[in-house]
Amino acid sequence: MANLLSSAPIHASLPDCFVFPPDQRPPASSQAVSLPVIDLSRGRDEVRRAVLDAGKELGFFQVVNHGVSAEAIRDMEAVCAEFFRLPAEEKAAFYSEDTDKPNRLFSSTTYELGDEKYWRDCLRLACGSPVGDTKNNWPDKPKKLREVVEKFVEPTRGVGMELLRLLCEGMGLRPDYFEGDLTGGDVIINVNHYPPCPAPGLTLGLPPHCDRNLITLLLQSTVPGLQVSYKGDWINVESVPNAFVIATNGVLKSIEHRAMTNAALARTSVATFIMPAADIPIGPAEELVGEGNPPRYRTVTFDEFMRVYKTVGARRESVEKAFKL
Repeated sequence: MANLLSSAPIHASLPDCFVFPPDQRPPASSQAVSLPVIDLSRGRDEVRRAVLDAGKELGFFQVVNHGVSAEAIRDMEAVCAEFFRLPAEEKAAFYSEDTDKPNRLFSSTTYELGDEKYWRDCLRLACGSPVGDTKNNWPDKPKKLREVVEKFVEPTRGVGMELLRLLCEGMGLRPDYFEGDLTGGDVIINVNHYPPCPAPGLTLGLPPHCDRNLITLLLQSTVPGLQVSYKGDWINVESVPNAFVIATNGVLKSIEHRAMTNAALARTSVATFIMPAADIPIGPAEELVGEGNPPRYRTVTFDEFMRVYKTVGARRESVEKAFKL
């Protein structure tokens, strides 16, 4: 039977395997940060400048008027919540601890550097572009899940591609630099579910990490939980419908973030990851390096990058050190 947190009763105390040493769960500042809000319906020059400035300053920003309909977002939130409310026996067949499976349900992730577990259940779905027959590999319950996810992921990927074009223009790259193999992998959706936790101050929903893909579009929950590392503190992020992260040879930030738990309320978020194809080389763009600005990172295949990322534990400092020249 799948060992899912969302299917288990709330414990009177937190199991020891979920308790982190104090130095690995520093408290957040009482400060909350409002991410930059960028209206994608404004003039292209204005939007391009805003996206580039936000990427350089913070690495996270919010977009509005992005083209993904409110109905598609509401339906996605509803069907994901409904999935995690299913009885355990109806989810068990999709449960797997095989990290090589592209579509699976799993729980309590551990990284290779430690034995502590994170207070999270996750439904991971691999989506072709267009989705096509890949949806046949997704759960068939709830009944509308496949239809709803397809209607959500395709326009969401479109928003990500448009943001990449804007970033390219702002950095002096040709607008289609990220077309093709650099965005040719599956679009991965992580539906992260954080059940109510008996001792939220002792554990984490997700550890501090930098994202490993090209760009992330996060559909936030109204329940707070996302925190970002900002000027040496962990800052609570006010609930936003979408947040995006981008990094390229140190020009734009890939900021560390983490997910906290809540004693009273469950929290569900949907992260959409645009991924490169597995076997292509990943490295600094030639247009961004040269005399006086040498490459900072070595070129590797995306497969190798993913292998090292998993091994060093997803912390930004460790990942950068592994690839820095």
